[in-house]
Amino acid sequence: MPQTKKFIIDFDSTFTQVEALDILGEISLENDPHKSSKLQAIKDITDKGMEGSVTFRDSLIQRLEILNASKNQIQDLINALKLKVSKSFERNKEFLQDNAEDIFIISNGFKDFIIPIVGDYGIKEENVFANEFVYDDAGNIIDFNRENPLSLNNGKAETIKRINLEGDIYVIGDGYTDYEIKASGLANKFYAFTENVSRPKVTSQADHIAPSLDEILYINNLNTKFSYPKSRIKVLLLENVHQIGVDLLKEEGYDVEVISSAMSEEELCEKIKNVSIIGIRSKTNITKKVLENANRLIAIGAFCIGTNQIDLETCQEKGIAVFNAPFSNTRSVVEMAIAELIFLMRNFADKTVSMHQGKWDKSASGSFEVRGKKLGIVGYGNIGAQLSVLAENMGMNVFYYDVIERLALGNATKLNSLEELLSTCDMISLHVDGRKSNKNLIDQKMISKMKKGAILVNLSRGHVVEISALKEAILSGHLAGCAVDVFPEEPKNNSEPFVSELIGLPNTILTPHIGGSTLEAQENIARFVPGKIMEYINTGNTYNSVNFPNIQLPFLQNAHRLIHIHMNEPGVLAKINQVLANYEINIVGQYLKTNEKIGYVITDIDKAYSPDAIDALKTIPGTIRFRTLY
Repeated sequence: MPQTKKFIIDFDSTFTQVEALDILGEISLENDPHKSSKLQAIKDITDKGMEGSVTFRDSLIQRLEILNASKNQIQDLINALKLKVSKSFERNKEFLQDNAEDIFIISNGFKDFIIPIVGDYGIKEENVFANEFVYDDAGNIIDFNRENPLSLNNGKAETIKRINLEGDIYVIGDGYTDYEIKASGLANKFYAFTENVSRPKVTSQADHIAPSLDEILYINNLNTKFSYPKSRIKVLLLENVHQIGVDLLKEEGYDVEVISSAMSEEELCEKIKNVSIIGIRSKTNITKKVLENANRLIAIGAFCIGTNQIDLETCQEKGIAVFNAPFSNTRSVVEMAIAELIFLMRNFADKTVSMHQGKWDKSASGSFEVRGKKLGIVGYGNIGAQLSVLAENMGMNVFYYDVIERLALGNATKLNSLEELLSTCDMISLHVDGRKSNKNLIDQKMISKMKKGAILVNLSRGHVVEISALKEAILSGHLAGCAVDVFPEEPKNNSEPFVSELIGLPNTILTPHIGGSTLEAQENIARFVPGKIMEYINTGNTYNSVNFPNIQLPFLQNAHRLIHIHMNEPGVLAKINQVLANYEINIVGQYLKTNEKIGYVITDIDKAYSPDAIDALKTIPGTIRFRTLY
C-alpha cells in the first residue's frame, strides 16, 4: 500500500461483528434478574449514539452505569471478541499485517479490550486511539478518562487533528461518529461498512457503501487475498430457502437477495442478468432461455433433491456448476411415505373428514394393518432404499423395481419389470427422478395392472402419474386410495389457488409438495448446498456437482490456482501446459477430470502470472470458462 494512503478503521461493529459493550453487558449482567431489559437498554442507547440522535458522551455515561462491570471481566470480553472479528477482516489478515504502519484504529470503544484484539492482526499499539476505563481500588469500572478527546462529541475528528496524519485518509466505519471525520474535512473518503450493521443515517452520508473490507481493497486497487471481492458476487435465493442458508451466504460476504416465491421464465430472464449464484427449490425452472440471459452465473444451488427443473446440458455448455442436496431430506420423505401408507390402509383420511362433519362411523370395513402386506417401491435410490428398510422393520414384505441395478437391502426382493411389481403388491410407492422419460410412467395401462383394492403413493414428481387415469381408478374402486404430494402443475406461491382433478376424491390424501418440508430437512439442505457452492468458488472443488466432473481438491497453500473449463476435446490439457511453459510458469499440482461433454482442469502454480498468460489460457480453442483463485 502506498505510504501516502492511511486507513482509519472503527472497532465496534466494523473490526468486530458486535458492539463490545453489548457483549460486556452479557458478561457483567449474567446473574442480574433484570438482565434482558438492561441489555436491551444498552443496545438502544448504543444505536442512538451511533446514529447521532443522542450525544456520544451521554450514551457512554448511560451505558457504563447500567453495565456495572469490573476489570476481571475484561479478559472474558477479550476472549469473546476474538471469536467475533468480522469475516472480511479475518480473510484479509495478511493485508492488515503487511500494511500495519498505515492502519489506525480510532474508536469510541476502550483500549483495554481493543489492543489485544487488533494486535493479533499486526496493528501496532501506538496506532490505536480509544477511550480508557477508570477503575476503583476493587477493580470496578467507575468512569472513563474524561480528558480523552474520544469521550467527547466529534472526538474522532479531534483525535486525527492531534496525531496530524499526512497523506490521503480513508475512513472505514459503521457509525455517525465515523462520518464526522469526513464532515470535518479530515478525510478523503468515508466508507460506510455494512457487513455487520447498516444504519440509514450513516449510509446516506457515505462516499461508498462497503459490504466488506474486500470491497474497499478492490475499488482502491490494493492487493488482496482474493481476485474478486465476495461482496460483488450477487446471490439470488428464491422459494423461501431456509434462513440458515441465507445467513451462511451472507456470512461468506456475498450480496444476497431473497425472494419468497418462484419466478416465471420472463421474470427470471430479467432478474438473472447480474446474478453470480442462484438458489432455487422445485418450482423455479432454469431454462435455456433463462441461461442465455445469465451472463455472470457461476453456480446454481437446487435446495432439494431433484434437478429436472434445471437445463443441465446448457449449464455445462456455459460452465455453470449445479449442486443439489441428494441426501438431506431423505428421512423426511420416507417418514411421510410410511405415514401415508398407514393412513390409506386404515382409511383415516375419510374418517377424520366425517368426524369433523359430526358423523360417527366406527367400523373396521376397509381397514387393514400394513404388517404382512406387500409394498412395491418404484425407484430404489436413496429414498426408496431407506423406505425399504423402515417398511421391513414394520413387518411389510418389500419388493422393488429400478431401471438401474441396485443392491437389495435387508430382505427386499428385486422384480424384473414394473408390470410385475404393480401386479404383485398391495401398496405402491413412487420414488423415481424427474427425467422426461418418466412422464406418465404410471398411466391408465399401468394402473390397470395394479391389484384391485391397492393403494398408490406419489412423493416423486408430478408428471410421473397420469392424473385423469388415477381419478378414474379411485372413482371406479379399482384403487382403494391414493396419496399425492406432487402435481403436474403447482402454484408458484401460497397465494395462488390449487386446482386438481383429485380434489374431493374418497380416501385421497393431497399435500402441497411437502415431502421434504420438515425443519430438520430444510436446515440440512440449507447447510449442505451453500457449503458445496462456497467450496466450489473458494477452492474449485466440484465434488457432489450433478453436471460437472467431480474433483476433490487439496487445500490451496502458497500457490495460485487456475481453473479451466472446456469442451471435452483432445489436446486441451497439452495446450494449457504449453501456454504455462511459454510463460515459464511452473506447475506444482494439476488435476483433470472429464465427463461426456466437458473437461475440468485445475492447475496450481508457484509464481505470479502475467495478464498475457491468462489471456492466452482464455483463448485456447474449446474454452468455456476460466477463472483464477489466489
